Amino acid sequence: MRGDAAEHIAEGDRLFAFLSRARTEAEARAMEDEIWRHWMRAPDSAAAELMAKAMERRTSYDFAGAVAILDDLVVLAPEWAEGWNQRATIRFMQGDFPGSLSDIEETLQREPRHFGAMAGMALILTQQGRVRQAQAILREAVEINPFLRERAMIVPVPGQDI
Repeated sequence: MRGDAAEHIAEGDRLFAFLSRARTEAEARAMEDEIWRHWMRAPDSAAAELMAKAMERRTSYDFAGAVAILDDLVVLAPEWAEGWNQRATIRFMQGDFPGSLSDIEETLQREPRHFGAMAGMALILTQQGRVRQAQAILREAVEINPFLRERAMIVPVPGQDI
């Protein structure tokens, strides 16, 4: 992965600790932004270049082109969770829910706290009518990030706190 893998892991732990202590939505959003920057930090310059190219394609709505680049990225840097997550996101945008779910699972194997991937999974599962599974993963994501935007999708269960 990285020469400074232990430092990277420690930084992630620190960011998630701050997120868990956020008292306001504004504090949580600021910490979310930091976590996303942390996740997007490429393991090397070749991976960074591929990610930048894929994001350019995504911005111009060339989803097939972006996926092709991300296919190369996950081969080049298979341990980088964000490569898988970005491909999952674009596959979702293409309506490729099975492919997206597969990539989300890869993302979560590498970064089990990836609340963005969890929220994406919950959206797909909900659209597939798998509401109980969607609610379970969404509740898990909210445990990690109490101010998660998608928390509004949680269906209250009588007698349980959200």
